[in-house]
Amino acid sequence: METETVSPTGGEKLSYEEILERYGVLAFTVRGVSMQPMLKQMRDPVAVVRKKPEDRCRYNDVVLFKRDNGQYVLHRILKVREKDYWIVGDNCISGEIIREDQILGVMTSFTRKGKTISTDNRWYQAYVRYWCDPYRMRMTLQRIRMFPRRCLSFIKHRVFKL
Repeated sequence: METETVSPTGGEKLSYEEILERYGVLAFTVRGVSMQPMLKQMRDPVAVVRKKPEDRCRYNDVVLFKRDNGQYVLHRILKVREKDYWIVGDNCISGEIIREDQILGVMTSFTRKGKTISTDNRWYQAYVRYWCDPYRMRMTLQRIRMFPRRCLSFIKHRVFKL
């Protein structure tokens, strides 16, 4: 997500942080492919995020956070650590570590084929169980699948200097 300001009333421009502080909820258009297959750019445009709860976020929560470079990102928590979180997009191979203070809110629902789906929905819970929980196994298989391509690329660039 690259949008930095939003105008909920058509007047003043507010940052995501200001909207969450003022209204407690934020609905925004999703850009990018990192959360596919759950959220698809241009097809499933809206995600709803509530202000971060007082207690810590949990495993499998989808959180909106702000990177140190100012970019807003919506990714899933796959490991809750003592002072930070390891998060990754559902369609990403590698993850990143974020601090508690970077998290702005937690996704509570999203739009899928014109229908609003809550994160409490049983179909969403099944998606998390069968697509997100086996992340490490999926990524290991993906790396194995990509290995021959990386070897050919290495040979092409290092040996033949193409």
